[in-house]
Amino acid sequence: MSLSTFSSAPYTSAPAMLVRRRVATYFVGGIDQISGLVATLTEHGKLIHELSVDVREGVRESSMVSTVLIRPDALDPLLDALRDLPSVVSAELA
Repeated sequence: MSLSTFSSAPYTSAPAMLVRRRVATYFVGGIDQISGLVATLTEHGKLIHELSVDVREGVRESSMVSTVLIRPDALDPLLDALRDLPSVVSAELA
C-alpha cells in the first residue's frame, strides 16, 4: 500500500476546548445595566453557567459575578468588551 492511497485532505485541528471562568464585573447605573452586561457575556462567552448580581439602593457600584464557558483565547477580548461598556468600573477574573 502506498502513501498516495491515504486521504490527502488537509489536517484540521479540533475546536479549542472551552474552559469555565468566573468573571467579576463592577458597574454603575443599577439594574438598567444588567441586560447590556449579560448580552456582552453571551456574545463572547457563549454559555453562562452561573450569574449573581448585587444591586443595592444607596450604593454607588453594583457587582455581577458570572461563570462562563469560553475558549481561553477569547477571555481577554471578553474582559476588554466588558471594560469598554460605559457603565463598567472594572472587570476581572474572580
